Amino acid sequence: MDHHTPPFDPSGFRRALGMFATGVTIVTARAGDGTPVGMTANSFNSVSLDPPMVLWSLAKSARSLPVFHAAEHWNVHILANEQNDLANRFARAGEDKFAGLALETALADAPLLAGCSARFQCRTVFRYEGGDHIIFVGEVIGFDRSEAAPLLYVSGEYALATRLSQPVATAANASNDAPAPFTEELLGYLLGRAHYQFMWGFQRTLGELGLSHGEFFVLSLLAVRAGLDAAEIAAHTAYTGIAADAGLLETMCARGLLVANPGPATRYAPSPAGQAASRQVLAAAYAVEAALVEQLGAREAAGLRNLLKHLIRASDPGLPMLWAANA
Repeated sequence: MDHHTPPFDPSGFRRALGMFATGVTIVTARAGDGTPVGMTANSFNSVSLDPPMVLWSLAKSARSLPVFHAAEHWNVHILANEQNDLANRFARAGEDKFAGLALETALADAPLLAGCSARFQCRTVFRYEGGDHIIFVGEVIGFDRSEAAPLLYVSGEYALATRLSQPVATAANASNDAPAPFTEELLGYLLGRAHYQFMWGFQRTLGELGLSHGEFFVLSLLAVRAGLDAAEIAAHTAYTGIAADAGLLETMCARGLLVANPGPATRYAPSPAGQAASRQVLAAAYAVEAALVEQLGAREAAGLRNLLKHLIRASDPGLPMLWAANA
């Protein structure tokens, strides 16, 4: 019987550790000559509530180790979901990481970054050897938090956290595990129901203005990119299943919603009446969105937008670019 221990696989160990989702932080301190120093770290953790203490670790090979080892104070910034570029900046070496950043007033001399989900200002109390790392333990002398969704790191990628949802359509005594040709777990059902429930929130405004869904789509498109011809409008709205064809455009011109500009290819733009109608519907849509975000919370809303962007990219049949075309 072979009792030999299998060889240790460092890369596999790293991948296994990567399955543990962590927050993303930037730890800052100030060198003896006053130079600000900072680095991205996901080794942050809490130690004690009374007294309030936290820890993080830094590789012995890190060029910033002497600064942090000598520093009496350091600040830990838990990054918000929109700060991934900042995380990348502080993870790189050989550049002025603080260039262009507005620092806020701190309790001690360590730099304090803005726009984070939470911040902990700390005084060094212990330093421990931890294999190839140094573990820093600090007493929290000040902290603050915001409602911004925190940035996560898992399996080598940035991520966002969302709460697990309860069933939305299944009867209380039914099981989602039972085989069925159509269940609420079908992604198309969830997307379709969410879409129509969202539009139901401002359907009354569409009705008051006498706008069809097709007319609303065309006005919304031309609010972003006016001056498209009929073929371009059809290409941009093809995914809706609504025929934004010449007949619809002529009807909208006759109703005073669009202005046709003749040329080699007739191009269309919203009329003042069309612009006003579009703004009114969009205001109602934003009101529906604001109410939903209030129910979901900022974190859930950020996660939802992120997942929908992933889905749009994954399912894009090759539609023309919209906002990027004007960039």
